[in-house]
Amino acid sequence: MTYQSMPKVELHTHLEGCAPPAFIRGLAQEKSIDISGIFNADGTYAYRDFDHFLKVYEAACTTLQTPQDFYRLTRAVLEESASHGVVYQETFVSPDFCGGGDVAAWRDYVAAMKQAADEMDEVITLRAIVTCIRHFGPDAAKPAARCAAETFGDFITGFGMAGGEMVGRPGDYAYAFDMAREAGMPLTCHAGEWGGPDMVADTLRDLRVARIGHGINAIKDPALVDQLAEHGVVLEVCPGSNVFLKASGDWPQHPIAKLRDAGVKVTVSTDDPPFFGTTMTREFDMLARTFGWDEGDFKALNQTALDAAFCDAATRTKIAKRLDTQ
Repeated sequence: MTYQSMPKVELHTHLEGCAPPAFIRGLAQEKSIDISGIFNADGTYAYRDFDHFLKVYEAACTTLQTPQDFYRLTRAVLEESASHGVVYQETFVSPDFCGGGDVAAWRDYVAAMKQAADEMDEVITLRAIVTCIRHFGPDAAKPAARCAAETFGDFITGFGMAGGEMVGRPGDYAYAFDMAREAGMPLTCHAGEWGGPDMVADTLRDLRVARIGHGINAIKDPALVDQLAEHGVVLEVCPGSNVFLKASGDWPQHPIAKLRDAGVKVTVSTDDPPFFGTTMTREFDMLARTFGWDEGDFKALNQTALDAAFCDAATRTKIAKRLDTQ
């Protein structure tokens, strides 16, 4: 059995990281940019480890230079997501790749992405979460937060942080998160993918986020697991990504089932799907095959994700109807 046609809610994706390799290769050819070294012979992305993955990711992003490029990217990503049953998607976008942190330039990129999203909204609804890039440092996080606060609304609906988790400590980025919080933005942050449970705990304490990206290493601290469950912190878990990058053991060793059994709110996402050879269909299928999860489990996961989504009540109601009628 495959779950391709089942409607799905996905909270943890990176827009550029969802770019089909063929799309990036095509842009590179149009712009005469030589990034042939980032592809395998079969056309997939080529990298050695997580640090090299970040370099390949950033190289791919060099092809994305204008708002029109991001319009085309958004269309391509949403078409691919919709083909796997995704009816609501949240994606991380960074002003560092869209105007270099300049608010006026950023507005043009946001308008282009929103246009593409609006055109696809009958099939799949997209909302964007502005992210600062951790390994760019705390100072670079401030203009990203300013861009986020200036464009917070019906499309830009949250703020977070992605990138190299082991750079600095969460508290180093508190200024940017405080700026976004003061603008009324809901918050998330990558933590506990590579760092230990202390990184998750420090992120909760110092950045006061509602959601944690990945968070899988929380399983190593039973008291922290209890805290996550008690306070309703939602983990944006990306099992296929974790397994592919060896951030966890293989599928049977992945902690998502143990976290869920302990009462932690977990969701399922693809992260950067073409980089990790996954789709939302594959995520659901592998969870069914590995842990025996069935349609009831996946409906519960969808509900958890919808409840945790950074969208307004009207959008939540619309997506709930899509989940009920398909």
